[in-house]
Amino acid sequence: MGLVNRDDGWRIPDWLWERVEPLLPARRKHPLGCHNPRVPDRDAMNAILLVLRTGMQWNALNATGICHSSSAHRRFQEWERAGVFHEIWRQGLLDYDDEIGIDWSWLAADGAMTKAPLGGEKTGHNPTDRAKKGRSARFSPRLRGSRSGSPTRAPIATTKSS
Repeated sequence: MGLVNRDDGWRIPDWLWERVEPLLPARRKHPLGCHNPRVPDRDAMNAILLVLRTGMQWNALNATGICHSSSAHRRFQEWERAGVFHEIWRQGLLDYDDEIGIDWSWLAADGAMTKAPLGGEKTGHNPTDRAKKGRSARFSPRLRGSRSGSPTRAPIATTKSS
């Protein structure tokens, strides 16, 4: 049963599944020939798209009843290695270009592969150290007279009674 037991519009539609299914790699046979039946590809794809769309954790799939989280994650990795999602994206772009048109002459990309130009001397090797040298003497117990690094204790004052 699960939490997601009816089609509320998030499952992959039939027309799209007819285009996606041929892109999936052929199933590998189990080396021993005997194993639990494989989760249907469409159920696995619905589970993967649910995780990608909502940002939910893979383990939360178990409560939905679509398929087990480990099956969906394993299939996601298998299909990612096979380039299925890249091909879905590529074909979607080409279809959009045919229907509406993409102005391929105007493209923009942004990125940085160098150090910050205005960083100067204050930027150290590690962005968190900011070229600091050593630690603050204010907080160093050694500089306050301790050999072990722990704070020194004041001697206990004793008075002699006569």
